[in-house]
Amino acid sequence: DSAAAGLITGRLVSQYRDVDCASDIVSGTTGSVRYGAHSSISCRPGWRRCDHARKSSCKRPASSRWGVLLPRFCVHGSSRHGLLMHMSDAVLKGLFDNLREAHEDPRVKAVVVTGAGKNFSAGFDINQFQSAPKGGGIDNNINDAICAVLEAGPKPTVAAIQGVALGGGLEVAMGCNARVAAPGSRLGLPELQLGIIPGFGGTQRLPRLVGLQKAIEMMLTSQPVKDSAALKAGLVDAVVPAGELMAAAKQRALDIASGKLPRQLTLLRTDKLEPFGEAIAIIEFARAQSAKRARHLNHPQLCLDAIQEGVAHGGVAGLKKEGEAFAAAAALDTHKALVHIFFATRSTKKVRGVTDAGLKPRRIKRVAVLGGGLMGSGIATALVLAEVEVLLKEVNQQFLDAGLNRIKSNLASRVKKGKMSQATADAAVSKVQGTLDYNSFGSVDMVVEAVIEDVGLKQRIFADLEAACPPHAILATNTSTIDIDLVGAKLKPASRERLLGAHFFSPAHIMPLLEIVRTQQTGKQVLLDTLELSTQIKKTPVVVGNCTGFAVNRVFFPYTMAACLLMDCGVNPYQVDAAIAGGFGMPMGPFRLSDLVGSDIGLHVGKNFVESFPERVYVSQVFPLLVEAKRLGEKSGSGFYKFDARRRASPDPSLEQLIRTSIGKAGLLGKVFGGKPPKLLQQEIIEFLFFPVVNEGCRVVAEGIMDKAADLDVATVMAMGFPPYRGGLIFWADLVGAATITAKLNKLADQFRPAGLAGFFEPCDYLKAAAASGRKLGGGPAAAAASKL
Repeated sequence: DSAAAGLITGRLVSQYRDVDCASDIVSGTTGSVRYGAHSSISCRPGWRRCDHARKSSCKRPASSRWGVLLPRFCVHGSSRHGLLMHMSDAVLKGLFDNLREAHEDPRVKAVVVTGAGKNFSAGFDINQFQSAPKGGGIDNNINDAICAVLEAGPKPTVAAIQGVALGGGLEVAMGCNARVAAPGSRLGLPELQLGIIPGFGGTQRLPRLVGLQKAIEMMLTSQPVKDSAALKAGLVDAVVPAGELMAAAKQRALDIASGKLPRQLTLLRTDKLEPFGEAIAIIEFARAQSAKRARHLNHPQLCLDAIQEGVAHGGVAGLKKEGEAFAAAAALDTHKALVHIFFATRSTKKVRGVTDAGLKPRRIKRVAVLGGGLMGSGIATALVLAEVEVLLKEVNQQFLDAGLNRIKSNLASRVKKGKMSQATADAAVSKVQGTLDYNSFGSVDMVVEAVIEDVGLKQRIFADLEAACPPHAILATNTSTIDIDLVGAKLKPASRERLLGAHFFSPAHIMPLLEIVRTQQTGKQVLLDTLELSTQIKKTPVVVGNCTGFAVNRVFFPYTMAACLLMDCGVNPYQVDAAIAGGFGMPMGPFRLSDLVGSDIGLHVGKNFVESFPERVYVSQVFPLLVEAKRLGEKSGSGFYKFDARRRASPDPSLEQLIRTSIGKAGLLGKVFGGKPPKLLQQEIIEFLFFPVVNEGCRVVAEGIMDKAADLDVATVMAMGFPPYRGGLIFWADLVGAATITAKLNKLADQFRPAGLAGFFEPCDYLKAAAASGRKLGGGPAAAAASKL
């Protein structure tokens, strides 16, 4: 929500161009006038309203009782979050022009800046970052105007804040001489989430309002604060009931104008800043923490550079440094990647031929979940959290009780963490009904099967579901690898249009991604309804085609295989994990991930890919050896790592003999590296693992498994932990370059040809074509076709 609904462009209100309209000085907020298509101001009762589109004049009174001008912001568009006004350079120019007019008008004593609708401003329009180079057109001219006409103009300004005041919206509010907020307001600077820093003076004014430590915390975490916390910190001067907001803001503005209250120029304040030595220590500590927790990111350090300049040399010098740091951050690939993921995440729900087919989604109210294990109970938890009724089916009472208890435990964990109240948790539990048969299935809108990966069992279950469920009910399987058509093989042809995969990732009530797997027969209405459910349960959906592993698991099958290939060539597995986690930024390396999943599960799942893609796999003997030794990972206390009682991992020296056995069985050293383990740089390890993953991702894109390449970027970030600041798999590949990746894969294919493993590396046609033509991999098959034409 902190960067919410960035697709709405706001326009400044009160664009009064002639002198007559400058007389709109108000004594209240009664009535609203629309000037042309995009402006609105409040008029004093009894005044004749005017319409700038027709250029008619408005009559003004001889005097004003209040003498306060109210520039407003107007919103065009809406979202499920409500109306959110986003600023652009044009909006700000309009604001500054209006403020200049107000300062020149002798009848205006003060100015209140507020937002039209329910929000002050959600910040700068993120679309600008895609359409305009160099940070969306933001430059020091904006900061100069905030200083000259908003903060230090002839007449005082007060911000009346309701709803959200985020990013540039909060920076405008901080540029005013005072701030009054309504209950429920949220204020913050979330810019670092998009790889940039505050660019309208936020790095200078926020520390001067709330103190350096709190300001750094707010900026580096991108977390907004509520109205009560903002008041306590000094970010706002008063919190008043919503119905009194405008009156309170106007009164404060007039009190400042009359001298009853001091006029504060935030940029010049020092009373909230810590003593210099302490301030520098706070900044240095923040630098160290940022370097440790965000070691691949430069923009937090740029933000701290601007803050430190202001502390050391004053707010004006700090603003100049902020401009330089903003430009540097905007030029980073990190910013481009995070903006890409921001928009890509919001576009996954748009599926060609489905969401544009003129159909209306049907709301799913009651869902049956088959299986109360970790996955089934997690799915049920996600549903009841969205107030969807759940029918949980198990094969016996013992398993059913265990499943119900897991749901209760999931909810209790949220209560313990303060994410929900006990009353809300109790209400959620009440929406779950347990059953041992199909008698109650006649009332469900959807079924999600989450039993063990047994084809025969799943086929019998779906035959039973076809008979027990109403004809409109969606029949979904949570399988992660089995062909959906095979699961539904015993269904009647008429029922296959309501069959699909609903692949949740574990833990299902926490992981944000939902793979919706369609077959050739899956109906558009069924897909649309499932997309609607994903919104309801707060998941990001990606619609994918039916194939082994679908999208995420298929794309990443070369990842662990490549890691095992390196290990069987004599490379230390802990060195591999260090390169992938510490060097590239994955949450953990492939061997640590294997221990989390379980080597037995890895062995079972891997067989599916060996059967489906025998020409491009590497089969290591390390997994059978691990399973034979009962080294199953975390759940057994040892795998590639050893685990203590708190499941903390550490390298295990006793693994060495098992690895030697695997290396001996592989017999690669004599064929590939002349008998000596290779000495690889960190970057070489990263490329060895991820370039085959990119290659498989290109196949998925070329085959049309994904609706668009950006969907695969979102899926890899949300399901596999691919670093979002790298933009997702395909976006990162385009940054590296198709030609570079193709050349490296060809070299590896030649190197491993003597071992019969060239197919594991050989680049696919889609990747080779992109390398030859210079086009982007993210363009998708349509771009490839256009390139060929």
